[in-house]
Amino acid sequence: MLDATLRTSEVTTAPLVEMRAIEKRFPGVHALRNARFDLAPGEVHALMGENGAGKSTLMKILTGVNQPDSGEILVEGRAVTLPGPRDAQALGISIIHQELHLMSHLSAAQNIFVGREPRWFFGAFTDEAKANAAAAALFKRMRIDIDPRAEVGLMTVARQQLVEIAKALSFDARVLVMDEPTSALNDREVEHLFAIIEDLKAHGVGIVYITHKMDEVKRIADRVTVMRDGQTIETMNAADAPMTKIISLMVGRDLADAVRAAPRAGGEEALRVEGLSRGTAIRNVSFSLRKGEILGFAGLMGAGRTEVARAIFGADPLEAGEIFVRGVKARISSPADAVGHGIAYLSEDRKRFGLVTPMSVGANVTMASWPRFATLGGVFMRDRAMRKTARDYVDLLNVKTPSVEQETRLLSGGNQQKVVIAKWLLRDCDILFFDEPTRGIDVGAKAEIYKLLQGLANQGKAIVVISSELPEVLRLSHRILVMCEGRLTGELEGATATQEAIMTLATQRRTAEASR
Repeated sequence: MLDATLRTSEVTTAPLVEMRAIEKRFPGVHALRNARFDLAPGEVHALMGENGAGKSTLMKILTGVNQPDSGEILVEGRAVTLPGPRDAQALGISIIHQELHLMSHLSAAQNIFVGREPRWFFGAFTDEAKANAAAAALFKRMRIDIDPRAEVGLMTVARQQLVEIAKALSFDARVLVMDEPTSALNDREVEHLFAIIEDLKAHGVGIVYITHKMDEVKRIADRVTVMRDGQTIETMNAADAPMTKIISLMVGRDLADAVRAAPRAGGEEALRVEGLSRGTAIRNVSFSLRKGEILGFAGLMGAGRTEVARAIFGADPLEAGEIFVRGVKARISSPADAVGHGIAYLSEDRKRFGLVTPMSVGANVTMASWPRFATLGGVFMRDRAMRKTARDYVDLLNVKTPSVEQETRLLSGGNQQKVVIAKWLLRDCDILFFDEPTRGIDVGAKAEIYKLLQGLANQGKAIVVISSELPEVLRLSHRILVMCEGRLTGELEGATATQEAIMTLATQRRTAEASR
């Protein structure tokens, strides 16, 4: 195996990394077929493709998480083997995973340096002060304000993502893989990240940038490689690659232009909330939702959109306010109460709150409906009926899995999201809250989920879509509610709303305070 000292060797004309003819199979899945990829020093190389295209698998091989069945990996022109992540890190290869890999009970600094903590007194004790100082230096370099001693489990998803980025940077990598690094970041945090990337490029670091956000590709990438069905389809210069071509290569078909949701006649009221309040997170929020309607919630990170959804679902307590379901006042103090009233909530963090990933696809699809399959007072479960029902919903949502017996953790992020949706569709809830429903999902899968949501609305379901992507809110919503700092600041008709109008309302309170 190549010695780690190669990291500090003289710069050569060879690529930092070259992957040739990579093959990888999992049970029932041919994940990679003759895949290839290369990365130059000081380059941002975007790796794109639909969920399940093989991007993450290819990068897991590069970072030593998985081993290829065949093929060759070269680092600075020399063939290497990577039996594990530590071997890759020793060669200066590090990764920021799309799904967070943090220990919630530990501090930010402890997560960054876990397994390689600084020590004192002949290694007998962990030097917490030194670890905190090193973490603080990383955060300062990233120009973000995070206390190294803060417990990660109490942070927002966005701040946890920033801790993941700092952890990757702490390895002083020559090759840095970023898998959907901006999926939970607001605009200001994205700008910070891009500034860090430019600094890394200037120091010769090569960056593999996996994203589904087309605007980011044009903004930050030098080259683009598109994968589909485990194969490398084409590599091109980002500046010369039209977005329409990239999308066509990704999905293997042309996608129809986005069509906005048409205004709908007012249906029967499904949900009404009055005066919801909880500290500064939710401030006197009132709104109604009708059957057959998609109600969009827009706002900047921390505006209170998720907090409102969690409170209605009974996941967080309310200090004041009332909830009415189908015109009747409802007492909701737990998620079980909410589900009993026909309310479902798809969390923005599917891994923590939507799935049990070591369990099978079938078990995850049916878990919210297990009483339906129980016999003899719950002593036995009708396994055959559960498997058939799960298969029906897997087919309905086009979940890419070899069978419903497959462990959910082995699915791509987009297919995991479809499993969560299938779970609540099977439960047949009438009021559905979708929090960032297409986070980390490719353009092809997005189109499928948009069609699914519109179909549910046509069936009379009442739907709330919370999204940080304004084009998504505009495309799906019949009405749009905008929040800022825990308050509703305006309502817009979906058919006539604009991004500018939404952003004006989303910054209304901040703008007013800044002008005083």
